[in-house]
Amino acid sequence: MMELEDMGYHSQLENYRKDQKLDSFGVGRVVSEHKERYVVKTTEREYDAEIIGNLRFSASNRSDFPAVGDWVAISEYDDHKALIHAVFPRQTIIERQAVGKQGEKQIIATNIDHAFIVQAVDRDFNINRIERYLTICYSSNVNPIVILTKIDLLDEQKVTEIVESVHQRIKNIPVFAISNETQAGLPSLQKLIEKGKTYCMLGSSGVGKSTLLNNLSGKHMMKTDAISQSTNKGRHVTSHRELIVLKNGGILIDNPGMREVGIVDAGHGLETTFDNIISLSKNCKFKDCTHTSEIGCAVIEAVEKGEIDQKAYENFLKMEREQEHFELSVLEKRKKDKEFGKMIRNIKHDIIKISSKHNKGFKS
Repeated sequence: MMELEDMGYHSQLENYRKDQKLDSFGVGRVVSEHKERYVVKTTEREYDAEIIGNLRFSASNRSDFPAVGDWVAISEYDDHKALIHAVFPRQTIIERQAVGKQGEKQIIATNIDHAFIVQAVDRDFNINRIERYLTICYSSNVNPIVILTKIDLLDEQKVTEIVESVHQRIKNIPVFAISNETQAGLPSLQKLIEKGKTYCMLGSSGVGKSTLLNNLSGKHMMKTDAISQSTNKGRHVTSHRELIVLKNGGILIDNPGMREVGIVDAGHGLETTFDNIISLSKNCKFKDCTHTSEIGCAVIEAVEKGEIDQKAYENFLKMEREQEHFELSVLEKRKKDKEFGKMIRNIKHDIIKISSKHNKGFKS
């Protein structure tokens, strides 16, 4: 029989459960969510679940709601149905900018140990995008692993060139070149997966994430679809996140394809992804150097000498500007929320005053 530990549960979570007097509830892990409806997996079954009203009303923002990967306290109220009473503390949170919502974040998954950054070598291969995913991983303290799929569609020399180009830009990160069709490279990847550790997959639609999940699980778990010949883009087949316990004991979360990957609070994420640029920036003539046009900029000098890849440099500047814009959007949103809260408090105060005067007049 499956144990909670097989799904990634550990002693710190159990201690929290006891400290918060939650030991009268069952424990499960959120394996999928769609519009505030959740599927929670326990050692015995899966439940369709929803959060209790108190948890909903006490939430200050969307991130307080359960997300895929969360451990939750639940109670069963009907056959295969449950209520979520509490969300346990998160070890890690992978998040991006919420699409179309300035200054807001969207949680991709929680309690992740390793992230598979998946890209196909035949179509939208883009190292800039890999660096973007790396920054998200580093910001979340999640270990990244790069997986290049569909190598069966290119000759061996071209695949070698692509792998080498990744190694030149990105240092000290495992890179696996695989084929979901021929199974090439898959055994090496499977050996990397550890029992009780949680992995997620990040990448665009059509790069082979769902097929990879099927291959790693040893059975058909996720529906897959072909590339659209007219647009050369993958169709969105995976519309929500799923959590699968693999044969070798690893735990894998599949994510929807993400065309937009906006970084949030990059901080040390950018510093780690572009550590060579950050190291060189300490030698710049000016402390507030923007590395764009200043005389005495060590970064620009290194780019001109070919010591820093031109495209990596441009990608760094782009993501740095994006981070600054997001931080300004957050500050602006907080300001508006504060003003709105003040307005609501004033209205309530006025209502109380009017009500008090009315009651006094009624008594007299």
